Amino acid sequence: MSVNPELQGRIFPPIAPYLVGREKVREFARAVFATNPVNLDPEAARAAGHADIVAPPTFAVVVQERTLAQLLAEPDAGIDFSRVVHGDQRFSYSRPIVAGDELTATLRVASVKTLGPHAMVTAESTITDAAGEHVVTAISTLVVRGDDA
Repeated sequence: MSVNPELQGRIFPPIAPYLVGREKVREFARAVFATNPVNLDPEAARAAGHADIVAPPTFAVVVQERTLAQLLAEPDAGIDFSRVVHGDQRFSYSRPIVAGDELTATLRVASVKTLGPHAMVTAESTITDAAGEHVVTAISTLVVRGDDA
């Protein structure tokens, strides 16, 4: 089965809000070796002008993963997860994610490209806060290896 080209342009329903917990941010920061005090210490974060500790920039993947799960579970997508390789990841921020944020994400399939037996699916997850303000757009490109790869 190959990736359904009609996925391009499809928008999935927003995911349930994700409450960014202080300990989750700290755990993530330690996992990615983010040692800046604003990522770990609320006082340092407040002194730098933030409401609470600041998530490292790649933390957005925690929220985006939930939207990508919608895509991978889509019956007509034609995406066999056992054949997926993560090809690219980018972020476009309006402001940092901080502990206490309540984030909602909506996934849009930006493009589906076929390259021989393989396909590249670019998905954009637009992540907003409780007020509906843009926080970050996380853009992932998934490479789906073809049957003969």
